[in-house]
Amino acid sequence: MIPAMSATVSSRRSAFTALRFGRIAAMGALAALILFAGVWGSWGSAQYVMLTKGRERGTVTVSECGGDVCSGAYRPSSVGSRARDRVRIERSVAVREGRTYTVVVKPGGAEVVRSGPAGVMFAWVPLGGALLLASVVVAGGLRATRAAWVLGGAGAVLLTATFLVL
Repeated sequence: MIPAMSATVSSRRSAFTALRFGRIAAMGALAALILFAGVWGSWGSAQYVMLTKGRERGTVTVSECGGDVCSGAYRPSSVGSRARDRVRIERSVAVREGRTYTVVVKPGGAEVVRSGPAGVMFAWVPLGGALLLASVVVAGGLRATRAAWVLGGAGAVLLTATFLVL
């Protein structure tokens, strides 16, 4: 082999290694960012639903819906909670007029979130979507198919369970 060729082959290998490392680092960071965004989006509601000690709990009977919110009368079921004539709950496919839901009052006001198993599952829906999206990034960008199947399966199970519970 010509001495100049060994330097060329060596530099190509190091360039390939650097590009491979860059791809793995970028895709790993993107997958981590997607998962972090899913947890962040879910935790906004999940903290009230999962950590209920000391929070006001009760039921709301939805009387009207419009736009993005529904409203209704709140009846307390926990000690120290007070009745309210009107509270707001986020309108979703799981909230309908005339139905009664168990809820937790968000601190400082008239906004409530669903509680119980349905509330917990519904709060973590953004994480389920993030798991599905991250599985595509992990499979395509990192070429880690087993990990991608685990992430995608976990996301699908979470979303399916939420659908069944609601």
